[in-house]
Amino acid sequence: MLDATSRNEAKSLLTASGRSEVPPFMVMDVMAAAGRIEAAGGHVIHMEVGQPAASAPRTAIEAARAALQQGRIDYTSALGIASLRERIARHYREVYGCVVDPGRIVVTTGSSGAFILAFLAMFEPGDRVAVTVPGYPPYRHILTALGCEPVLIETSSETRHALTGEALLSAHRRTPLKGVLVASPANPTGTMMSREALTSLMAAAEREGIRFISDEIYHGLDYAFPAVTAAELLPDAVVINSFSKYFCMTGWRVGWMVVPAPLVRPIERLQQNLSISVPMLSQVAAEAAFEGRAEMEEVKRGYEENRRILAGGLPQAGLKQFLPVDGAFYLYADVSEFTSDSLDFARQMLQQAHVAATPGMDFDPVHGHRYVRFSYARSADDMHEAVARITRWLAHGTLIRG
Repeated sequence: MLDATSRNEAKSLLTASGRSEVPPFMVMDVMAAAGRIEAAGGHVIHMEVGQPAASAPRTAIEAARAALQQGRIDYTSALGIASLRERIARHYREVYGCVVDPGRIVVTTGSSGAFILAFLAMFEPGDRVAVTVPGYPPYRHILTALGCEPVLIETSSETRHALTGEALLSAHRRTPLKGVLVASPANPTGTMMSREALTSLMAAAEREGIRFISDEIYHGLDYAFPAVTAAELLPDAVVINSFSKYFCMTGWRVGWMVVPAPLVRPIERLQQNLSISVPMLSQVAAEAAFEGRAEMEEVKRGYEENRRILAGGLPQAGLKQFLPVDGAFYLYADVSEFTSDSLDFARQMLQQAHVAATPGMDFDPVHGHRYVRFSYARSADDMHEAVARITRWLAHGTLIRG
């Protein structure tokens, strides 16, 4: 048995590192709370998580089944299966008219793995990297865990919530930036950057030597106008994408990066050591998913209908202000007419109306107390029912206003 001193010393070994002290990803906490209601017999409309209700393309599932029947599921190259990398390069030619060398493509464990690889390869501890708010929380959290400093730049309606070159350079002049990350379509807002806005921002970053990362995970889910890839505009940009959203393959955990040639080998070395390779089965399915685009376009039409239902129904329910619903499958609604605490608003809406949504505090520590994000990735019936429940709740429920 250890004496008291030894026990105290042993306990100190179990103390978590400072870099692990990142905030939780709040949407997962909301999903867990909704699960408890369902376990007790309740019926929750899930609008909290950005997960498509549809399954992966049939072509992907059939390819995975065939691979399993063959029997061997092995390691692959750390950069990914060559045929998948070539198919991704072909995707850029077909969709964007953009030539990308397959040698610059790295297959990753979803976009999450790509962010870790990109940040490790591009930045040193202490480097300052600009991200917009509102924005996807793990950008900030991963940067912080890796010892970098996320620099929050607010966006506004004047620029349709797009980061501008002027705002980027203003932050850079205060204290130099090493990088900037933007997303279009964006999470949580669903807003998109025009070709002109993206070109102007990238030009400003390039002039100042600020490394550019473009999160394009919601490409394909564009409604207002076609999304533009940074791979077309700036060869030195790092582009991150995934099969999770457009191809409805969240649980398969497979994404990709387009990187400048000098970063390929460093990222390959990192991937070799961090994960060896992305699971072969997921890569086989991902390559086949490209042949299921007709099926995925039908899913996209369902999102467009859901977008119409919410954009028309929520104002009648009382949620009259929200950001432009350009793409992705999110609507970011202003709830300040009812509360100054979006976390409590989301909690009460879940408990009383059984509609799960994500409080804006997850995405914006500055103004997020005024907003709630609704995901419309599920069925049209769910959207109609959600609007009906929210309408009844706000009109006749027991909302305690904060």
